[in-house]
Formats: sequence, C-alpha cells, structure tokens
Amino acid sequence: MTIMKTDLADAVHVIPLKGVRGMIADNMRKSLDEAAQLTHHADCDATALFETKARLADQGVKVSVEDLIAHAVVAVLGRHPALNGRVEGREIRLDPKVHLSLAMALPNNTLVAPAIFDAGNFSLMDRSAARRELQQRARSGKLSVPEMTGGTFTISNLGLSRVRHFTPIVNLPQIAILGIGETRLRPWVLDSGEIAPRRIMGLSLSFDHRALDGAPAADFLGDLCKQIEQG
Repeated sequence: MTIMKTDLADAVHVIPLKGVRGMIADNMRKSLDEAAQLTHHADCDATALFETKARLADQGVKVSVEDLIAHAVVAVLGRHPALNGRVEGREIRLDPKVHLSLAMALPNNTLVAPAIFDAGNFSLMDRSAARRELQQRARSGKLSVPEMTGGTFTISNLGLSRVRHFTPIVNLPQIAILGIGETRLRPWVLDSGEIAPRRIMGLSLSFDHRALDGAPAADFLGDLCKQIEQG
C-alpha cells in the first residue's frame, strides 16, 4: 500500500479566534447584533486641507492628514453634540467632552481604537503628539482599559488604500464612527461652475439609528465636509 504524504505547503492554516483577535470578533458581532446601523457616504474637496498640511510642513510643523481631519471632527462635534456619546442600556448618554477614539491596525491582524480623552482641549500639535504616543503604546501592548473603552466617537482611516467609501462598524457603545477613504485627484465642479482637478476625499459615517436619525447624521457629515474644504 502506498501512503500519500501531505505537502505542508498545501495545508490549511488555522487561526483560532481567541485572545485579542477573538475579542475583536466578539465585539464586531455584538455591534451588528445590537445596534441599528446605517452608513452615509460623502465626497469632499480636501485640496485646502492638503495645502494646509504643506504650509505647516514649510513652517517646520509636521502633522498627518488624519491629524487635520481629527481637528475638524472635534470642531464639528461641538456643533453636533448628538453624535458625541454612547448608548448604554436604555439611555443615550451625550458627553460634553470629545473622547476621540482612533482605530489602529497592528501586526498580526489586530485592531485597537484607543481614545484621546478630552480631545477638544488639545491644540493640533498636542493632539498629533498624543496620537503618535498612543500608537507607540498600542504597538507595545501598553494601552490602558479606560483608553480602550472610554471613547465617545471613533475615526477609522483607510486613506492610504484605494478604498474610497466603506462601512465602518460602530464601536459600541459609541453612537458613531467616521471612515476616511482614499483621496484622489478628480475633476470637480467649483462654485463658479468651472471644472478643475481637485483632491477629493471619500468619507463614510456609520451611526446607531437607535440614538440618531438620518437627517442629523447627514447634517454632521455635510458640516464636516465644509470644515475640511476650508482647510
């Protein structure tokens, strides 16, 4: 009898859903099970935002596009407080402070979203430094439980990919999450009616319809686009 040997290169690679990966899986499933999720998509002209980034770089100030968007998000949440909070039990708890969670992809297919507490009390540069410090501690596994669980609004950034719009899953018990898609040079109709090449960014806002209706969510996303378009 001839015994066939299995080629190890053909073997199925089994990854148990446990540990951090298992926790992520459980949280994502729970979010879809419990929240009435809806996503709005929008395109916005980010040309002025990139010009601001370049101008700051010329002045020796290095910030990322995500830092500038976070700056805009914090400002706009101040005008739309219904998106800044959490659904806990049968209560919608709106927070006067923005505890901004930032989704971060780590090695080994791991995703975390630690929060910068009271992000509205930071300058652009201080918030940028806080984001980088969170990233360093996330990579070394030194995030605290409050940082991992205490956010009131989340940003998920896929801007370096070719994904223009997507459907981010709400980071329960938070009310909403903003997805940042790619920015690409596209023809754009200006207010003057002229068509010009502009840096167009895709944005996606997922929210819990139990706490927020579609119209105020659309108002927030439209206001955010205007804020970004101002640079």
